[in-house]
Amino acid sequence: MKKMGKLDGKVFLLIITIVLFVAMYLAGIIIFNSKGFAKPQVFLNLFISNAGLIVIAAGMTMVMITGGIDISVGSVVALACMMLAWMMEIKGMGAVPALIIVLIMGLVFGLIQGYLIAYLKLQPFIVTLAGMFFARGMTAIISQDMISIKNELFLQWAKSKINLPFLGGAVNKKGVVNYPFIYPSVIIALVILVLVFVVLKYTKFGRTVYAIGGSEQSALMMGINVRRTKLYVYVINGFLCALGGFLFCLNTCAGFVEQAKGFEMEAIASAVIGGTLLTGGVGNVFGSLFGVLIKGTIETFITFQGTLSSWWTKITIAALLAFFIILQSLFAKAKEKR
Repeated sequence: MKKMGKLDGKVFLLIITIVLFVAMYLAGIIIFNSKGFAKPQVFLNLFISNAGLIVIAAGMTMVMITGGIDISVGSVVALACMMLAWMMEIKGMGAVPALIIVLIMGLVFGLIQGYLIAYLKLQPFIVTLAGMFFARGMTAIISQDMISIKNELFLQWAKSKINLPFLGGAVNKKGVVNYPFIYPSVIIALVILVLVFVVLKYTKFGRTVYAIGGSEQSALMMGINVRRTKLYVYVINGFLCALGGFLFCLNTCAGFVEQAKGFEMEAIASAVIGGTLLTGGVGNVFGSLFGVLIKGTIETFITFQGTLSSWWTKITIAALLAFFIILQSLFAKAKEKR
């Protein structure tokens, strides 16, 4: 009976998210069939457009499982893009060393925030709020103007298509067969997603993360080094933010101050819609993936419809977020009664 309750609480929200995505996508195929919604490339574009968000949502899920939060991720993405653009275009640095420096920046950023949260016991919201202002401010300090990236190697990374002929092809007006495709950024995002899933599901570290989110006091009584685990989680999250910023930059090929504004809320919303509890202890990165895909599907609806404002994406996500938070509250009350 207890096992069934556990299944209901942890898996049912994930099932709802998957069913919701499938239902929304099938609705899109039916409504916009004449406009080509059913084409494989439309589905693949969900991953291409949101590769960076998938990686960042995976890191956010890990943080939220511990009962924490990170609202600095959008600003870190903007800082990563600006650093890449500035180093390559203004300083003439190569794409590889620029990327390495950005990834190190993410690690250091996560280390500092993690230390303040884990060892000095400061509130995650306050620490990451400061981090959000700092990263966005540093982005403006580097340059207040948009810097377009023209580095040949970086553009090669951004434009390298991986054709998927097994999904079929279409002949264009010139008689050339065009196959559905993805970019390397999608492969990187999915690999990271699988790695984070394996770490959380099948390693001692992952079990520790869930234990801390379930009850930090109980975790301490079991002899778990809570502070060190929290520190590692924020360091990993900082690295994934920087990597996600790189993938995001592959889509924009530019750095500017207002970039990725509100990205942190999209990551949090994706995790919550995917079944991650705001109170910690429950979460699944594949649920967060479907949360990202739901957001991407809504954006695709608006693009195909043609007359709706893009702000309807945020309105719809807000409604879904409220719905899933209410569900979480109901499950929490049911758990208390048991």
